This record gives sequence, structure tokens and C-alpha cells, in this order.
Amino acid sequence: MKPARIRTVFDIQAIRRDFPILLRQVHGKPLVYLDNAATTQKPRAVIDALVHFYEHQNANIHRAIHTLGEEATAVYE
Repeated sequence: MKPARIRTVFDIQAIRRDFPILLRQVHGKPLVYLDNAATTQKPRAVIDALVHFYEHQNANIHRAIHTLGEEATAVYE
């Protein structure tokens, strides 16, 4: 019996479009970022979620008893 061959095709451009910073060019070429030990680039969904949090629930979680703290905890959980 032969092992199954799985062929996976990635649409690299679609993946790059999910990461706004990867739309940049450096020295006339598409940005390639390999320093993940220092920081990891964020996809659009994460950036949007962070912006929404900072605009609507920016407070400490599991500590505050005020409305923003309770909302932040609920979003976190």
C-alpha cells in the first residue's frame, strides 16, 4: 500500500493580503519579514480586533469592577 499523497496549494498573495505590512515594498521588492523572534506581524483581523478593543473596552481584565473592566473581561474570556 502506497502512502497517500496530499497536495496543498497555498495562495501566497492571498495570505500576504491578510497582513497589511506585507503589502509594503522595501528596495523595490515585496517585504519579507523573518525576524519573528523579535515580533510577529499581525493579520488584519487581529489589528481590527485590537483597534476595536482600544476604542470600546480598554481596561484591565479580571481586576476592575467598573463597566469597562467587566466588558474587557467578557471580551477576553
